[in-house]
Formats: sequence, structure tokens, C-alpha cells
Amino acid sequence: MIGFLGEYEVTIDAKGRFLLPAGFKKQVPEEWGNQYVISRGIESCLTLYPMKNWEPIFSEISQLNDFDPKVRQFQRYFLNGATTIELDSAGRLLVPQNLKDYAGLEKDVVLVAAVKKIEIWDKRKYQQFFESFSPDSFSQLAGEVMAKKEQ
Repeated sequence: MIGFLGEYEVTIDAKGRFLLPAGFKKQVPEEWGNQYVISRGIESCLTLYPMKNWEPIFSEISQLNDFDPKVRQFQRYFLNGATTIELDSAGRLLVPQNLKDYAGLEKDVVLVAAVKKIEIWDKRKYQQFFESFSPDSFSQLAGEVMAKKEQ
């Protein structure tokens, strides 16, 4: 499993395609191929997983108890719209219309490294997200999240 670093601005064309930046392509081992899974994100964004990073997540979800209503609700939401996509010969990925609508993607988009996946944000929503989050709030959040690792 690999992890991503970086943040890139791209443009979605009229057909719903965007060019995967070379900075991200270089971070995916060649032997992994050109297949990705794109799905709804937890926030109002999309997530893009190289197939090798998606497979363990899907495997874990597949092992959850289908008789638990919360599991079914989670599976429906998380997997709804998840689609396998492949880089075309020009290095572009096609975003399905239903996922474009979900994330409010129009033209200007930001691709953001999120450890083992890439988040795909509408540029305005991404800016609003950071404008609403102060350095003090981030500092407090970092302390809470990272302090758990030290225990």
C-alpha cells in the first residue's frame, strides 16, 4: 500500500474528464496498472483509490455483518456510486455524472492527497472548508488525534 502527498488544481472538461497530475501518477507503482475506484467521500467530496488501495477496504466492508442495520446503511452510503474507472490514453479519468453532482464539481477542482486515497473537491468548497477552520481549531484537533498515538 502506498501513501499520497500533494495538492493539485485541475480542470474538468465538458465530458467530465480531468487529467491526473504527473505528481500523483509518479506515486503509483507502474505494476499497479491504471485502474482506480472513485466514490463518494465522507464530506462533500469524492475519493479516488488506486485499485490496490481499494481492495483491502472493500474486503473489510464485505466481511461486516449484513444483518446489522447500521452496517447496511453504511454499505449503501459508502458503496453507492463507487465505480471502477481507468486512465485513458491521454492520462485522463472520467467522473461519472452522479458523482460529479454529489460533490458539486463543475470546472475548477482540487485533488488532495489523503494518505492512501486522493480527495476530489470543488475548488470553492475546498477553500470554504479551510476558511472555516482556524489555526487554533487545527491545533486542538491535532493534539486530540495525535495524542492517542502516544498512549
